[in-house]
Amino acid sequence: KVTSVDILNPWVFTGLLFGAMMPYAFAAWTMKSVGTAANDMVKECLQQFPKIMGPEKMAPDYEKCIRISTEASLREMLAPGALVILSPLVAGLGFGKNCCAGLLSGALVSSVQLAISMSNTGGAWDNSKKYISAGGLGKEFVKGSEAHKNSVTGDTVGDPLKDTSGPALNIVMKLTAIISLVFGTAIAEFSNAEGGPFWA
Repeated sequence: KVTSVDILNPWVFTGLLFGAMMPYAFAAWTMKSVGTAANDMVKECLQQFPKIMGPEKMAPDYEKCIRISTEASLREMLAPGALVILSPLVAGLGFGKNCCAGLLSGALVSSVQLAISMSNTGGAWDNSKKYISAGGLGKEFVKGSEAHKNSVTGDTVGDPLKDTSGPALNIVMKLTAIISLVFGTAIAEFSNAEGGPFWA
C-alpha cells in the first residue's frame, strides 16, 4: 500500500505532472464538445427554418433536434470518459503504484482549482450579460449596443464553463479515485518493491 506521496520520487513526480494536466485536457474536450453539438443543432435549424417560414409551411421536426442533442452528448463524452477511466490504469499498471498515487494527487489539486475557477468565471460572464441587458451600465448600453454584443460572446463561453466543464471535473476527481481503488490489487501486483513499475 502507499502510505505517503513523496514528490521527490521520480515516478510520483511523473504521475503528478500528468495528473495536473489531465483536468485541463478534459475541460478543453468538454468545452469543444459543447461547441460541436451546438453547431450541429444550428445547421439543422437553418435547414428547417426556411421550410417552416416558407410556402411549404412544414411542421418543425422536434424529434430530429432532440436526436442530434442526445447523440452528440453521448458521442462527445467518449474521449473525455476514456481519458478519466484509462489514465489511472495506464499510470498504475504501466508505471507502478507511486505513479498512480502521483496522478491522483495532481488530478485532485488541479481539478479543484480549475472547477472553482470555471464555475466563478462562467457565472461572472453570464451575470455580466444580464446586468448589461437590464441597463446596469446605462441606457446607452442595452441590447444592440457593442457592450451587449460583447457580453453575449462572453456568455457563450461562460455557459459551458459553469454548466459543463466546471461541474464535470467533480467526476474526474471521483472516477479516477474509484478506478484506482477497484484495480488497486492489480496495480500493486504490477509494481516493484519500491512502488515503481515492475519492469524497472
